[in-house]
Amino acid sequence: MITVEQLTKVYEGRVPTIALNGVSFEIPDGQFVAIMGRSGSGKSTLLHALGLLDRPSSGALSIDGVDVLRLSEGQRTKFRLKYLGYVFQEYALVAELTAMENVYLPAFAGGWRARDYQRRAAELLEVVGLGHRLRHYPHEMSGGEQQRVAIARALVNSPRVLFADEPTANLDTGSSKVVLDLFRQLNKDLGQTIVMVTHEPDDRQYVDRVIWLRDGVLEQAEPAAAD
Repeated sequence: MITVEQLTKVYEGRVPTIALNGVSFEIPDGQFVAIMGRSGSGKSTLLHALGLLDRPSSGALSIDGVDVLRLSEGQRTKFRLKYLGYVFQEYALVAELTAMENVYLPAFAGGWRARDYQRRAAELLEVVGLGHRLRHYPHEMSGGEQQRVAIARALVNSPRVLFADEPTANLDTGSSKVVLDLFRQLNKDLGQTIVMVTHEPDDRQYVDRVIWLRDGVLEQAEPAAAD
């Protein structure tokens, strides 16, 4: 469960910019949620706050009952590594590493035994349909394949929450559908909680619920349209 209470983010300057203004909501375990709104509405700011990639200016945020805003920087880093997974618009793969090496990198950093993180990486690449690409490098794969490697990497530590920031923005229509179908499969088959920022109206068909932002304010939190 993610619980957000009166979350605010202000960027200081000669003219302070309010990116989030008293946002409150809850996301139950196992829900696939889209955060939507116009450009500049605060979508990515909110996602970065939820994913502990940035600190809000005020408010409260708990994940699985942990008051994460009270954690030290070291504790936040450990919490992110153990409980959270991330998929970004730009894939963020290491060019010099194979698909398998990119996937097991977080587990390697977490101190797993080699045979365990190698087995886990291979299993996840099978799950995302890339079992035949274990030894390939990012430049040898399409954008859609690279994004699926990034998804496998995000899942390697069995995160409680998977955060995705515009994960299909750089993909063509066919690759976008593959990625969104995969998210839906992970959500349905594994009960994976997913929080995704998107600007594509058609993406609503994949999710359980939409959280709408407008100028940093929660406009509404509605169920998605029925399949």
